[in-house]
Amino acid sequence: MRNIRLTIEYDGTRYLGWQRLGDSDKTIQGKIENILTQMTRSKIEIIGSGRTDAGTHARNQIANFKTESKMERVEMIEFLNRYLPQDIVVKKVEEVPDRFHARYNAKGKKYSYYVWNDLIPSAFERNYSFHYSEKLDVELMNEACQKLIGTHDFIGFSSLKKTKKSTTRTIKELAIQKEGRLLHFTFIGDGFLHKMVRILMGTILEIGAGTLKLEVIDEVFESKIRSEAGITVPAQGLFLDEVYY
Repeated sequence: MRNIRLTIEYDGTRYLGWQRLGDSDKTIQGKIENILTQMTRSKIEIIGSGRTDAGTHARNQIANFKTESKMERVEMIEFLNRYLPQDIVVKKVEEVPDRFHARYNAKGKKYSYYVWNDLIPSAFERNYSFHYSEKLDVELMNEACQKLIGTHDFIGFSSLKKTKKSTTRTIKELAIQKEGRLLHFTFIGDGFLHKMVRILMGTILEIGAGTLKLEVIDEVFESKIRSEAGITVPAQGLFLDEVYY
């Protein structure tokens, strides 16, 4: 039995997210599994490094699957990219040790979020950024980013209810880069809770616009109450850039 690791790039615009849904063929995982099943002539289930929501994109999503197929890796990548939709691309196929697990072995992730900050929306960026027209104080948003860096309980900045699992995560880097009217936010951490990046982004933007005070970050860490944090920004501005192992 071989263990195959895939590096996958996708435009999530048309899809209901990564995770396979029983009543829909509009998921990334479902599309890839269907082609792998055709390719190997046996039922294939893939393990992703984690879920991405409907509309979210990935530059380097990682997944693995087990197969008895003797097909060469070059043939696999050619087959996959010939039959997958054009908005899903397999960038790399590797044979890895049997114990490799795309989700359990992941040690961290890097995400990007893009904000189109202008009164006028962009026809070209609409599927890849969040149009936010309010004037933003970048210096204040940088202060907010610095407050979020480090090890904290982020449950108040997630969509999770109470859980027995740990909700403590470490953000190692949170940076802003201005590219004309486009703001590029980079998040690097050891892991992220459900919708955590999108809620952190909403909080940072509302602080930058003056809707929320900078102190709200400490208050949410203390209270652990989701409703005290900022909005959940739309998924289309979010990209999974890297998974670290």
